[in-house]
Formats: sequence, structure tokens, C-alpha cells
Amino acid sequence: MIQTVLVANRGEIACRVFRTCRDLGISTVAVYSDADAGALHVREADAAVRLPGAAPSETYLRGDLIVAAALAAGADAVHPGYGFLSENADFARAVTDAGLVWIGPPPEAIEAMASKTRAKELLGIAPLRPEDVTEADLPVLVKAAAGGGGRGMRVVREIDALEGELRAASAEAASAFGDGEVFVEPYVENGRHVEVQLLCDTHGTVWALGTRDCSLQRRHQKVIEEAPAPGLPAPLLDELYERSAAAAKAVGYVGAGTVEFLVADVPQALGFARAGGTPKAHFLEMNTRLQVEHPVTEEVYGVDLVALQLAVAEGRALPPEPPAPQGHAVEARLYAEDPAREWAPQTGVLHRFEVPGGVRVDTGYVSGDPIGVHYDPMLAKVTVHAPTREAALRKLAHTLERTVLHGPVTNRDLLVASLRHPEYVNEEALDTGFYERNLPALTEQPRGGEYAAVAAALASASSDKGRFGGGWRNVRSQEEARTYGGHEVRYRPTRDGGYEVTSPEGVRVVEATPEAVRLEVAGVVRNFEVTAYGDTVHSGGHRLTARPRFTDPREQTAPGSLLAPMPGTVVRVADGLAVGDRVTAGQPLLWLEAMKMEHRVIAPASGTLTALHAAPGRQVEVGALLAVVQTEAQEEDPA
Repeated sequence: MIQTVLVANRGEIACRVFRTCRDLGISTVAVYSDADAGALHVREADAAVRLPGAAPSETYLRGDLIVAAALAAGADAVHPGYGFLSENADFARAVTDAGLVWIGPPPEAIEAMASKTRAKELLGIAPLRPEDVTEADLPVLVKAAAGGGGRGMRVVREIDALEGELRAASAEAASAFGDGEVFVEPYVENGRHVEVQLLCDTHGTVWALGTRDCSLQRRHQKVIEEAPAPGLPAPLLDELYERSAAAAKAVGYVGAGTVEFLVADVPQALGFARAGGTPKAHFLEMNTRLQVEHPVTEEVYGVDLVALQLAVAEGRALPPEPPAPQGHAVEARLYAEDPAREWAPQTGVLHRFEVPGGVRVDTGYVSGDPIGVHYDPMLAKVTVHAPTREAALRKLAHTLERTVLHGPVTNRDLLVASLRHPEYVNEEALDTGFYERNLPALTEQPRGGEYAAVAAALASASSDKGRFGGGWRNVRSQEEARTYGGHEVRYRPTRDGGYEVTSPEGVRVVEATPEAVRLEVAGVVRNFEVTAYGDTVHSGGHRLTARPRFTDPREQTAPGSLLAPMPGTVVRVADGLAVGDRVTAGQPLLWLEAMKMEHRVIAPASGTLTALHAAPGRQVEVGALLAVVQTEAQEEDPA
């Protein structure tokens, strides 16, 4: 029997595996980089071993160090989690060669399926060779052969862009997975991403634990997932289960795994029979590990997949049939990122993080934890289970809306808007193009921001009153003004110690204290809890930035300055780029990497590159000056 498990991973998945281990009476060991020294997964483990360094290549991708850590801590088994080395056959062999139990599939199965190119060949699907791609094949998808999570993936719509995207995808894949192999496959526009959860034991039993729909994605990375995948006809479901089970049996698969498909030509609103649609499932890959979105399957089937992984690793047999599914589950991934700014990852202190009770929360963070630049920006996964899809969507949206998130910008408002969007709720266009179509509308400022700004202004004024003393004079008080984001608030103190709001109009102040404000608007009284962290104010669920009355001259930048949109590392500069070069609007100049995401910095307009302060390997903070492009208009009118 397994007594002690080392999790060769970090953050949320490490905490999730530890939770099951505690329930089963199994001791736990964490590994951690220097950047993770105070992380939640380290605090929750029974023991922890340091991996010196911060970059993944120095720490979580060093299989030799992880095996040594397991032996040093007295572990007798290793769980790989997901990402990093979870689909690395050499790491699996190193674990078993050291006399440890590997909680995963055999290395041979990993080799057969973890490389997407070899998996396709095994199933008789030949990927396109890059040199054979023509205009007629476009659009195509350049894809990393190893790993997942959207890393090393590029959509190519113009043949001239193919070579550059192949290089970029290979560089990103090598950084993320230690393997720069990439391949090309046809890109299916606006298909549905559907997957089948498998669990196999060493006695020949193969469970197909239903489907999941993971179509709502940004940058090829999933954002909202649900089980079962809605609206799929019975013949297609049978095909998905049969092909998934066949893939597992073909490689002697053991443990938890997921077979992913892209389903095309699925009529959503009209129904398959009436629309005459013939949905077609394209095999994407088999993930030889636990998936990030596994909680929705667990909620629907009432199982603990980690506990079953452990049982299979101990050689125990699964029952002949899995439990019967019940209801519907939906999971949303909370990210520290700004969807309105090309999903730019955010860093800083997560001052408060409180999710209402009654739902499942998988997280690697608690209130007060810092969010750094080195790893994925996912804060948590929030999952709900309900009798119907409609009830699950409504409950999850309401839960997220009431979640307290004080700190960096997050995608919480986007998630709430997505879960309530008619296309998604009514299954009218449940596909991977959802955000491409709807992002501008989904990232509009939530309603009520002007009143949240009023509450922030009055809470600040109340705090000032307490600091400097109250009192009033028998003259009309001078009007005060404060600005939060794009909302200017004007008010004046009243004789009774309260406030009169003059802008926006129609607001009556019921009560104002430094921590809470009650406002009446159109006959409805609303409560705002207000908390300030420097210039950032959280007011009634809105995140606002206080605008200073006077601009600091030091913060002014020259026209055409390109500033770092996030903290990170410069990974590449465009080939041959030098000061004095002519550049065109939209031309990629350099690439930043932070928190498992690569961000292109492009020329904002056509002109001349007059300064370049970026070099590969350079660490930059938010707002750091990277380059300056003097536009054609500035060249014509330098004054």
C-alpha cells in the first residue's frame, strides 16, 4: 500500500491531490521553487523539498531533482499532477527505476500518446508536413507535439506567416515542455471541443466517464468547462466512447486519461434531425494525465478520480461498470488577467479571496498570498453541480458575482457575463469562436460602476473626516471632486454630518462610513462594502483605480513609447530589428513571456524605431519602456 506521495507539481493541483491523500490517510510531500517558498501547497504538505531556482527549467522540469526529493523525503510514490513532467515518459521511467510507484500510465503509453504526432500515426491519422502546406490548406494550426494548455499553438491564415509561427511555437513549446517539436493540422473554425474521461485499471477494465465540453477558450486554453457536453446525439456519443476506449486499449493504458476531439458541423439551436446536420468528430489528442477540468466529471459521477488513480496504482481492480451520472456540473477558471487587454496576466497581492459556501473551490491561493510572474495565472477553479444545466449556470454565475476578490485585475466579470450570455445559455453557438465573437461586449464595464465610484469617494471622505476632525460651518460647503477610473464624483458635506452628491445626479446618501456606504438610487437602497489598497479601491464588487488630482511629471512618456503590459521576461526580439529601422503598424517587434503566456508587443503605427531597450533574457516590470516608435505623423510634424 502507498504510504507517502510526493506531488511533482505546484499550486492548485498539488493542493487537490493532497486533499485526497489526507482523506485516505496518506502522507504528503511537496516540492517547491524559490518563487513558491511560501505557497499554499508547501504549507499544506506534511513535508516539502526545495528545488533551487525559479524558472520551470531549473525546478519543476528537473526530473532528477524531483526523484531525489522523493527519496530524501521517504516517499514511496509520485503523482505528476498536470503540466510540467506529467506526460514525460523518461520521468515516469526514472520514478519507477528509483523503486517508487508511478501514479500514472506506463511510460510506453505516454510515449505513444503524449506526442500528438505519434498518437495520430497510431490511429492512422497523418499530420500535415509544414513543407507541404499550401494556400488551399489554410487556415492551419501549428501545435506543440508535447504538453498542452494552449502553449506552442498558433493559427496561421496566411502562407507567408507559416515559417515565423513555426519558429515561435517551437520556441514556446521548448520553454514550457522541454520539447520544441511542432506539427501542423487543419484548423476547424468554430468547432466544439469535446472530450471523454477515461479510467483504466491493470485488469483490463476501461471506464468511459462521460463527456465534457470545453469550447469556451482563450488563446486555446479552456476557461469554462461542463459535463456532460450538451446537445450531442446518441450516435456521436457512441462513436466518441468507442474511439476513446479503442485508443486506450491500443496502448495498454492504465490510470486516468482524456481523449480530446473537435466536433464540427453541429447545428446548435435547430436540433440535428430537423437541421439535417451530420456532426463529425476530429481526433485531437490523448492527454495521459489528469485534466484541469476533472472536477466536473467527479461531480456528475460522484467519484474521486485521484483516489481511483491511487487505487489503480496499487493494483486494485475497478468495478466492471462506472457509477451512473447524475445532473450537470460547470467549472469556471478564475485567472489573474485582464481580458480587455489581450488577456494580459496580472501580478500583486491577493488581499482578500472569499467564495460563498456550497460550491467546490480548487485553489492554490488564499487571502494574503502574492501572485508572481513565474507560473500560470490561474487563481482557482469554482465548480457547481445541479440537477440541470440551466440551474448549474445560474448558480455558478451568482456565486462568482458574490465572490470577494481584492487584488489584481481578474477575469471574474467576464466569467459572469459568459455564463449569462444567450449564445452560451441557449447552446446557440457553443464553440471555440465564442470569445472571438463576443469579447468586446463581454468586457464592457459592468453596470453600476458610477455608483460604486460614489461609494468609494464618500468612504474616502469619511475616512478623511475621522482623521482630521469633523464639524461644519454656517456657510455652504465647497464642492469636492474625486475620480475613480472614468467616473468623476462631485459631492459636498451637509450640516448634519452627511453628504450631498451633485454628480452623478439622482443619488441620495443614506449612510457613509470608511468601510461601508448605503446609497438610494431611483428609490432602491444599495449597500457598498468599500476597501482601499493604496490607489486601488474595491467598492461593492467593482474594482476601481483612484485618479490623482495632479499628474506626476515623472510618469509622462514620449509619444510612441511601448511599455511592458505585464511583468515578465523578454524571450525574443524580431530578427534583425535595430534602432533606425522602418516598422509598419501591427508588426511584431518583441515577445514577452510571463505566467505561462507569451505576449507580442507590436508597432502601434507605421514609423521609425527610435529606441529599443529590450533584449532576450531581460526581466521587466509593468510599465517598463521597451521601445519607441516615432510615427509618420510625428516625423512630418515634429513640433
